Amino acid sequence: MFDALHPQPDDPLLALIGLYKTDDRKGKVDLGVGVYRDEQGATPIFRAVKAAERRLLETQESKAYVGPEGDPVFLDRLWELTAGSAGRGLATAAVQTPGGSGALRLAADLIVRAGGRKIWLGVPTWPNHASIFKAAGLEIATYPFFDVPSQAVLFESMADALAKAAPGDAVLLHASCHNPTGGAIAPEQWKELTEIIESRGLLPLIDIAYQGFGKGIEEDAAGLRMLITRVPEALVAVSCSKSFGLYRERTGAIYAVAASDKIASIARSNLALIARVSYSMPPDHGAAVVSTILGDDTLKADWISELSSMRGRITSIRDKLAAGMSRRWQSLTAVAGQEGMFSLLPLEEADVLALRANHAIYMPTSGRINIAGLKSAEVDAVIEKFLTL
Repeated sequence: MFDALHPQPDDPLLALIGLYKTDDRKGKVDLGVGVYRDEQGATPIFRAVKAAERRLLETQESKAYVGPEGDPVFLDRLWELTAGSAGRGLATAAVQTPGGSGALRLAADLIVRAGGRKIWLGVPTWPNHASIFKAAGLEIATYPFFDVPSQAVLFESMADALAKAAPGDAVLLHASCHNPTGGAIAPEQWKELTEIIESRGLLPLIDIAYQGFGKGIEEDAAGLRMLITRVPEALVAVSCSKSFGLYRERTGAIYAVAASDKIASIARSNLALIARVSYSMPPDHGAAVVSTILGDDTLKADWISELSSMRGRITSIRDKLAAGMSRRWQSLTAVAGQEGMFSLLPLEEADVLALRANHAIYMPTSGRINIAGLKSAEVDAVIEKFLTL
């Protein structure tokens, strides 16, 4: 049977990892892989994560299954972090998932089971978004989100497109720290967006994967919180990979906000069934770590402190990049005001390949760079290499 299969192309980003590893040139720079790196180029384990793991090692009494829905304590604590006071009292269904990608896939399958057929994605967006939704059977429609040459969020075009969406359509939104552009929706724009979604009867699916890496834990969830209190139904996909540094633990959750407790219960049963026939039970170690941190005031305070330091490092590098790169591309002054780990530079594929060949600077051919992949000491040299293009 396998003779009927056809070779599939490698994921471009995963292929980039391999190319970077085999490059033996000194001073090579990895701006591709979307993980946080510190000033030594390492992806650190949070102090609070280490402390929580030590506590689990000493106190955890079982490795039994947690069930398709996952750990309810983890789900409650993560929802409090994500939704804050806005989420209290809302009829909500929650299921623990293998990372944010697992949450998105469960959300997509739930939309299809509920009769949804189309989801609107901003252009550009994280490349795997479209792949996940297509695999679930959803039709993809797009709205303009970001103009790369001018580095501007195209909010008016976005609003115009969504104002024409049909009732019942889903719309994917980034809560903050947009991947791949770093473009931010302003608070007054979130208000207008909420009014469009509410008036058109759209179903928002909010992807929150970088809470705390933009302006702060509360600020990065402000638009999400406004939206879920205004619409009758919403889906929220949460990833703990970046905010807790738990990339390989695959820790996440999907939340369905419903109009009543009865409908939320039905949504929960459907999400649990989808999970059961997909991966059966979620991995629990990362969730147990997050739950331990969020349930302990000392660990939580230390986690927030370290996350704030990471955000400060990224902001500092953004400022330096914006000042230096704007000598060639004036629009890149906007990089300083963008959020999170990523920016999307106005480069052609030939430019990216030239940087790779001539200067050992690795990034996707789209021009998306991981700001957190830079060390402060190498920013000036990297800028000069970009200016040779």
